Amino acid sequence: MKYYSTNRTAPPAGLKQAVTESLAPDRGLYMPETIGRLPDSFFETIERKNFREIGLAVARTLFGGDIPGDELETIVEGTLSFDTPVVPVGENIYSLELFHGPTAAFKDVGARFMARMLSHFTAGGSDSITVLVATSGDTGSAVANGFLGVENIQVVVLYPRGKVSDLQEKQFTTLGQNIRALEIDGTFDDCQRLVKTAFLDPELAGRLTLTSANSINVARLLPQSFYYFHAYAQLKKIGREDGVVFSVPSGNFGNLTAGLLAKRMGLPVKRFISANNRNDVFLDYLRTGVYSPRPSVETVANAMDVGDPSNFARILDLYGNITDRVRSDITGYSYTDEQIKSCIGKVYDETGYMLDPHGACGYMALAEGLNDGETGVFLETAHPAKFRETVEEATGRPVELPESLKAFAGREKRSVSLGKDYPGFREWCLANLV
Repeated sequence: MKYYSTNRTAPPAGLKQAVTESLAPDRGLYMPETIGRLPDSFFETIERKNFREIGLAVARTLFGGDIPGDELETIVEGTLSFDTPVVPVGENIYSLELFHGPTAAFKDVGARFMARMLSHFTAGGSDSITVLVATSGDTGSAVANGFLGVENIQVVVLYPRGKVSDLQEKQFTTLGQNIRALEIDGTFDDCQRLVKTAFLDPELAGRLTLTSANSINVARLLPQSFYYFHAYAQLKKIGREDGVVFSVPSGNFGNLTAGLLAKRMGLPVKRFISANNRNDVFLDYLRTGVYSPRPSVETVANAMDVGDPSNFARILDLYGNITDRVRSDITGYSYTDEQIKSCIGKVYDETGYMLDPHGACGYMALAEGLNDGETGVFLETAHPAKFRETVEEATGRPVELPESLKAFAGREKRSVSLGKDYPGFREWCLANLV
């Protein structure tokens, strides 16, 4: 499989190059030249398959030409060691719980898959790879824990000071070993800009092998399609597979892009909803046809605090840069902090189900946008304990930490503070990573 740049001016790349470089030389994002379709027979019996069997079939369609079958099976088996259950929450509304992995966030799937894929590509070599990752919340913890202790790979997590929850912060600032954390005096967009600029810095490129574990990297992005297929299988098992609508809490839009790719691979999805907080530049695009990025604002759904989502370029590419085609598959809604908190409390009072702030956006979008005859699934992307203060305030009930998170609560934070200027970040990289 070859991968092309969304900017269309860089030469095609193989999978190894796309994964180890993340960004194309023309600053575009890599996309697969062909998106294979799974056969009808796969969907006819999908309800009989478990998560690993489904993930392996999808992985073979995506990566089978580049990774030997036994090695790919090992990667998938090591990645999908937990479940992503579909849980009824309201009438015709289901939660796809993606927080049962080691860091209690949906990004565990992509991060663990990418760590194993990079390990495959670097096995037996002596060169070191440096993974730069910008996070607005859960990406940093998933990547740090997914890559912890992996040989020949060092990870640097950049995060905006004061704009991630305490528990999220401890999940990537307390690990040590091959994981380092940089606390940036700025926003997530500033962190993402520093990462992207570093990839195109000729001196850094000459002295370090740099890649990213954000969803700009195809190895992080593409495996996130697995759980859409798994959700459909669970719905089919209970006879609710017709008219499926996925409501996706949207920040950097990797999750939604993975869902769109799943549909291109044949998944019988009717449509998608982009659920946004106040950082709703994509919703403005759907309304006006004009994309106008702007500085992100801080909200209680902090993993969605993105003002210039990278994967917008991939969404445009999938639809030939034609806005009406995008609108044919995606609608959007946005919600304020007050609405998010109110929803968390209301849903808990009425159903006993505890939402996190991101899942609350997804739930509200379905409650507002679901049509008759449709089955709605919102992605519950993180355990509510990761946003304990907000959820406890909204519900009036204590939130118990799952075992996977208790281990981080008492650990000591270790991070380096930097400004948001690139020269300062570059100087730190040359002094500490080379």
